[in-house]
Amino acid sequence: MTHQITSVSSEVLTASTAMDSRVMSIRQFLAFKIGIEEYGIDILRVQEIRSYEEPTRMTGSPVHTLGVINLRGAIVPIVDLRIKFNLAQVTYDAFTVVIVINIGSQILGLVVDGVSDVISFADGQLHPVPEFNSAIGNDYLLAIGSLENRTLMLLAIDQLMQSADMGFVKPTLQ
Repeated sequence: MTHQITSVSSEVLTASTAMDSRVMSIRQFLAFKIGIEEYGIDILRVQEIRSYEEPTRMTGSPVHTLGVINLRGAIVPIVDLRIKFNLAQVTYDAFTVVIVINIGSQILGLVVDGVSDVISFADGQLHPVPEFNSAIGNDYLLAIGSLENRTLMLLAIDQLMQSADMGFVKPTLQ
């Protein structure tokens, strides 16, 4: 006996459509770890990956903004995503790296616990983000990617860095 689905929740359809339109335009993700959790960002946003060096502190900056570094003449704000996402105890060791990204005309550095690889997801490996209360708002998650025994939270890094509480990049007019 086969059953046919005649109606779909508008919330599920909207979430799925939003996921499809944003995620499907991204072909590859840089996978990285924060604590035991694994995340991914659009590889086209990544300029370079470098070892962690202590930044120069900036008075009055948010707690997750550690300061700035001089990257070949460019002053780059450094954000510790572990602090931003309220995850784990923050320690800086030999595995700590900075992912240097480009968002609009702004260069930013993201402190993470380590980078693993670049991943491409097939359509069936991407899932809508369920509604839940987390330190990372659902607006900043594109999808959840599943690949063999790995589950990655795929970040909408542009939206996250342009958010009011981050305050680095003003949204561009389109």
